Amino acid sequence: MKKILTLLIAVCLLTSAVFAGGKKEKTVINSAADLAGKKIGVQAGTTGEMWVEENVEGAKISSFKTGIDAALDLKNGAIDAVVLDELPAKEIVSRNKNLTIVKDNFAREEYAIAVKKGNPDLLNSINKTIERMKANGEYEKLVNAFMPVDGKIVIPADKTDSSAEKVLKLGTNAAFPPFEYVEGANVAGFDISMGQIIAADYGRRLEVVDMAFDSLIPALQSGAIDFIAAGMSVTEERKKNVDFSVPYYESEQVIIVRK
Repeated sequence: MKKILTLLIAVCLLTSAVFAGGKKEKTVINSAADLAGKKIGVQAGTTGEMWVEENVEGAKISSFKTGIDAALDLKNGAIDAVVLDELPAKEIVSRNKNLTIVKDNFAREEYAIAVKKGNPDLLNSINKTIERMKANGEYEKLVNAFMPVDGKIVIPADKTDSSAEKVLKLGTNAAFPPFEYVEGANVAGFDISMGQIIAADYGRRLEVVDMAFDSLIPALQSGAIDFIAAGMSVTEERKKNVDFSVPYYESEQVIIVRK
């Protein structure tokens, strides 16, 4: 009887050890420093991807076409976190209640319009439009329309000059709300409305070309599009390939995690 009791105790201890060893350790991310060695999702070609590659030691990076795709893998437990621009991250979290945002002020950035190198005429026109919009209050109205306090976006009337003979092609990636996203059968967003004004000031009618974010600069260089408005941050690496307008918006990178 004593031997049987001893054997039962041993089995219980072994079973307890097995369950303890098999228990999955909870991933806790409270700051950018906690990203080291983690599985991190990013949108391909973005500054978030660049920042993780350059600053997070031992990161296992998964690149996605959109931030939404990365968030789906995060929800499913395939990755530990997503690094993305603040406003699109807020939009994703608002639609997924089991996700939350960690802010750590680790990567601030400025958005600007990109044009092909050697096109000063278009670049100067874009700069004048941005400066005029900021001076006359048109820029502030656009911010309030797409980034309202109550969250209810009101898309402004299309300012495209449909009578213009020549076309100005805006390249974007319509998976970056509120700057560009699909609304019904069209692409809408802050950058698109601003692009309409840019085209009108330049005497052209706007045509929006939606493509993968990491295809935008090659498309610009090949002449397939005339300018990029896609929440694109100014970086030294990008400045080697394109010319940037004056900045029109300041943002920061944030971390999306499971609650």
